Amino acid sequence: MRKLQLIGLIGILLLLMGCRKRLDSFLFNNDNTITEYKLDSYGGDLALELPIDYLVPNSDIHLFQFEIKDEGKYLDISAIFVGNLNKISTDTVILYCHGNKDHMDHYWPRQKLLSHIGKQGRFGVLMFDYPGYGLSEGEPTEQNMYAATNGAMKWLQENGLTDDRLIIYGYSLGSAPASKSVGDKSFVMNPSKIILEAPFASSEVMVQDASLLNMPASYFTNVKIDNAEQIKKCTVPLYWLHGVNDDYLSLETHGRIVYNNHKMNWKMKSEVQGAGHGNIPTYMGLEVYNDSLLSFITK
Repeated sequence: MRKLQLIGLIGILLLLMGCRKRLDSFLFNNDNTITEYKLDSYGGDLALELPIDYLVPNSDIHLFQFEIKDEGKYLDISAIFVGNLNKISTDTVILYCHGNKDHMDHYWPRQKLLSHIGKQGRFGVLMFDYPGYGLSEGEPTEQNMYAATNGAMKWLQENGLTDDRLIIYGYSLGSAPASKSVGDKSFVMNPSKIILEAPFASSEVMVQDASLLNMPASYFTNVKIDNAEQIKKCTVPLYWLHGVNDDYLSLETHGRIVYNNHKMNWKMKSEVQGAGHGNIPTYMGLEVYNDSLLSFITK
């Protein structure tokens, strides 16, 4: 259905805007109307439904902001760290780059689930909002999304994290900064492993897949993301997860391309039967999902 919606959107744009309307607002489906993060009290749409026993003690929830520079301006970026701040200098931390929807309240159940890998609190989990999402300042762009990811790494580094204990996890849109971070030397840290859930191959393939038009993606969007090429530069292990029934980012034209372009011998994959774009943990089973991530992280 989402792919059909995008086809319809592009069709309308072609008719009404002479093909000149950009789709950046579709790629960055942000909500910046909130005044505070509600977390467990949030009443909006959630990325995942979790049983009540997936709790995080208040003492392990740390909301804060860090600063980035974007085109000469300084922006405050909102973030949530779950875990013991004093253990960042000794423990493994998962840096979670979320998808394109809403803000961190929407993805809060995902962060809670990751904090229960092995047992609750075994790994620290850092999540942040891209510029223009939630309480993060600015308007979202491809470049400041990378800058925010780099800023999150800088915060972790300043709190004692080293490269060998950093795991980066990119979901959907978040696969772009995650893939970028393991291939480029412009980031302050080099993650030791990367997890990609429902990644897209490139903005070019996304537009071509959805529109069925033989036109370059640059005609529709300023975003130039190319995860399929970026992952070729990756020199660390990859774990790729994708729903077989993903009708938003196709398993064949997106996920498998990224996985196959990763050249390192050691990598894992889970092609999840029945799962769509946002429900892989549910279809895998929450315990199986967490056990598979634990296996990858600790191998």
